[in-house]
Amino acid sequence: MTVSLHPERSFGAFLFDMDGTILSSIAATERVWSKWASRYDLDLATFLPTIHGVRASETIARQNLPGVDPQSEAELVLRDELEDVEGIVPIDGAARFLAALPTERWAVVTSAPRELARRRLGAAGLPMPPLMVSGEDVKFGKPAPDCFLLAAAQLGQKPEDCLVFEDAVAGIAAAEAAGMAVAVVTATHSHSHDTPHPKLSGYDHLSIDAESGWLRIITHSIQSGA
Repeated sequence: MTVSLHPERSFGAFLFDMDGTILSSIAATERVWSKWASRYDLDLATFLPTIHGVRASETIARQNLPGVDPQSEAELVLRDELEDVEGIVPIDGAARFLAALPTERWAVVTSAPRELARRRLGAAGLPMPPLMVSGEDVKFGKPAPDCFLLAAAQLGQKPEDCLVFEDAVAGIAAAEAAGMAVAVVTATHSHSHDTPHPKLSGYDHLSIDAESGWLRIITHSIQSGA
């Protein structure tokens, strides 16, 4: 028997985070950030979990390193990230799922700079989105809702009619603050988030029903929220 990801809900648009949601860049990301952290003798076990889902400059600013300019350091990190795309792969089923969506009904909403997002999408073999909102497009990054609200506005959709696919705590908080429904992607996480939102480990068992002019997800396997 099939069930809807969000029972009795149809949506005007789907908004996808990128890293950890439609592709996995963990190996490359942690290589680059480990190299950066070693320059400042940061404890990797403590530091690496903080890098996901937020802008690089904000990650660096939180370290409160004397004499370090977060924006300048973020540019150095970006240079290394653009060079290192080894091991970046799509989340299972993501390419097929994205290709099935009406082009005017979805967007990628990422904390990454636009240049890096395009580089990683290409490395993963995923389609370029019809609309992308990057960390450069808003004053306040996730967990502020600005990026998701901007994407909804550019797609001509009300926030309450959007479904956000996210993997990171900051992104989930941003979607909630925007008043949007959320689906949590767990593919790259060894520990599940404590969240009331539906969870999915990939897109292999998902299909789209768009016959009514609205988007509805049908799935054959889904974990219920915690």
